[in-house]
Amino acid sequence: MKKLFVRTLYTVLAVLAVGGLVYQLGLRQWCLRWGATDAELKSAMPGDDLMPDAPTPGATHAITIHATPDKIWPWLMQIGQDRSGFYSYTFLENVIGCDMPRVERLVPEWKPRTVGETVWFCDPKRYQGQGKMIPAVVDPNHALALVLTNDWKRLEAGGRAHDGLWSFTLIPMQNGQTRLIARARGANPSSLTGRLLGRLFWEPAHFVMEQKMLRTIRDLAERS
Repeated sequence: MKKLFVRTLYTVLAVLAVGGLVYQLGLRQWCLRWGATDAELKSAMPGDDLMPDAPTPGATHAITIHATPDKIWPWLMQIGQDRSGFYSYTFLENVIGCDMPRVERLVPEWKPRTVGETVWFCDPKRYQGQGKMIPAVVDPNHALALVLTNDWKRLEAGGRAHDGLWSFTLIPMQNGQTRLIARARGANPSSLTGRLLGRLFWEPAHFVMEQKMLRTIRDLAERS
């Protein structure tokens, strides 16, 4: 039994090592910039100025939607565990206890998000109530930028965000199309373990969830 456990452990470690190597050498850059053009990667997006010292590259993902910004914006206003969820893989979110709903219709009773309110990422009763972000930029039909709680306190005090920023920008195009650009930025972990966890888990996990989110928003906006 002990030998079987050791062999299984070595197999798991080997798979993780190979997977991590493949991600670092072949997939990482594609995942970090999925759908985004070179110009979009280099362009400043609303909210970037709130976190000017953020390390690069962060993650910039984008998708073309055959709908105008005013048809897409209401769906962005409904993100959050307290509203529509995040239009992603709900079952994966609920595996870690997010209690995420899945609402794929517009609910008129939900008013647009406002600067300073709370957007929940999981049930407030879980994770000591820390699973949340705060809208720091709400520019109707154009941009939504969220920051972590401590960063919101820093911004209120006249400082800059340091821990993390997640933004969504709508860029109108010709023929009634729109580019939806999502950007995530965060501080570099101070420990080697934190950096490895970020590279090998959080980065690919964010890509998997966000690309699904953008594709679902596209489908909902085009359908409506």
